[in-house]
Amino acid sequence: MNIYTRKQRWKFVLLMIALLIGIGSLFYTNQLVKKLSIEEKKKVELWAEATRQISDINAEPGDISFALSVLTDNNTVPVILTDEKRQVISTRNLDSLKLDDKGYVAAELLEMIEQHEPIEISFAADRKNYIFYKDSYLLTQLRYYPYFQLAVIALFLAVSYIAFSSSRKAEQNQVWVGMAKETAHQLGTPLSSLMAWLEYLKSKPQPEEHLPEIEKDIVRLNTITERFSKIGSAPALKKENMTLVMQNAIDYIRSRASSRVNFKLENGQAYDVEAPMNVPLFEWVLENLFKNAIDAMSGEGSITVRITDQNQFVYLDISDTGKGIAKSKYKTVFKPGYTSKSRGWGLGLSLSKRIVEEYHGGQIFVKSSELNKGTTFRIVLNKS
Repeated sequence: MNIYTRKQRWKFVLLMIALLIGIGSLFYTNQLVKKLSIEEKKKVELWAEATRQISDINAEPGDISFALSVLTDNNTVPVILTDEKRQVISTRNLDSLKLDDKGYVAAELLEMIEQHEPIEISFAADRKNYIFYKDSYLLTQLRYYPYFQLAVIALFLAVSYIAFSSSRKAEQNQVWVGMAKETAHQLGTPLSSLMAWLEYLKSKPQPEEHLPEIEKDIVRLNTITERFSKIGSAPALKKENMTLVMQNAIDYIRSRASSRVNFKLENGQAYDVEAPMNVPLFEWVLENLFKNAIDAMSGEGSITVRITDQNQFVYLDISDTGKGIAKSKYKTVFKPGYTSKSRGWGLGLSLSKRIVEEYHGGQIFVKSSELNKGTTFRIVLNKS
């Protein structure tokens, strides 16, 4: 399991824990809402019975006093008492400033009808009244509280994720820059020594016949050192001939790849296309893409490079005939630590993305891919 997969698994676990907390809170609160709703219904039923007792001329004085206390104790549940024709007789716990507004009372009555079945009060002579009621303000707030809580949890997770990602990205940037600078520094000393030894061997009467090859390797090491030294600082960009840069990168990789790998360079224009770039860094991107393509083809197949001029932009498409990339992995392949190989750090494409997007102001992405048929990476560069 690679680093990226482990990180994704931890993110999933944390998300599931947050969801379980939210669902548990929602369930518990709903249980409280149900209990409180039952209690309020009982309170309204008791209020209805008190109203009936007060209206009963045969009721004992003690019963009436108890009924009066019940009526006055209801300070939370909004109720409306109506006759059989739903004409309002009295109200309780509604906005006293709006009671003269018939529209307000009618709207409240309609809301009560939609929320609960009315409670019937039967009197002598077959006379009936009805008590309509709705949830108290506390119950209403409690009913919506879980959703508010879930929203807060979601907001907290989002803010935490953004903060964590920003912090991690800043830390990664420091690691990238630190490692690059240290690598350039470490390479500098032996490289200077090798160059001195090369000059010494050249000065001998009969120089070794392998010296030209040694010199090429030293030049290569010097290029690598220069690349690492530029990480973390804004490199100077200069307009370069894209065809020439591509051809040089292809020639370098071709001499180090299997003879069964066929390279092809296509320029869709009848003229040379130029784009601003830092050649040592951009060649690093190309080498990473070429090496990944060769690995994907298991050392046998075709790599095609196409240059397309699109007014303000230059498109560079690098296609191979390898094993392809699943669509779900199009973005994942650029994450640090992601690799499909048993050996490797999974930093090549991540570094390439950083060089193209942060240092050249361009874009790099998987344009298309088909399993067991091949992949095309596209690089987009600004021409100005």
